Formats: sequence, C-alpha cells, structure tokens
Amino acid sequence: MLAGLREAREEAGLTQAEVAACFERPQSFVSKCESGERRIDPTELRMFAKLYRKPVSYFLEEIVEPAELTKSL
Repeated sequence: MLAGLREAREEAGLTQAEVAACFERPQSFVSKCESGERRIDPTELRMFAKLYRKPVSYFLEEIVEPAELTKSL
C-alpha cells in the first residue's frame, strides 16, 4: 500500500504539501503515511482514494491478492 499511496499521488500530479492542505494536516502526515511510519485508518484511506481518484481496492491489492486468500482456505 505504501508504494501505492506515493504512486497514486504522483499520478494525480500532487505534492505531499498539496495533499496535506486538502486534509488540513501537516505535510509530515502525508510523508509518514507514505513511508509506513503512520498507520492509515479506513476513513483516511477513503480520503486518499477520493483525492487521488482511485478505488480503495487499488491500495488494498498490494496487501492481499485474491489468489492468496483462496490458498489459505
């Protein structure tokens, strides 16, 4: 998910500072989310997805592939 956050932000043509301003948070908030220093809750993930015009699943696909789920069953 971490690379996905940065990649999506860059594809959207936004800087960390611009994203932070949209969320009314400091730039360090975005930096820490992208680097993994800070966990992202579901509400924040939806905010990122909306701003970057990506489905939430775009960020979750890196975490668990559907094939991996069926292997564990």
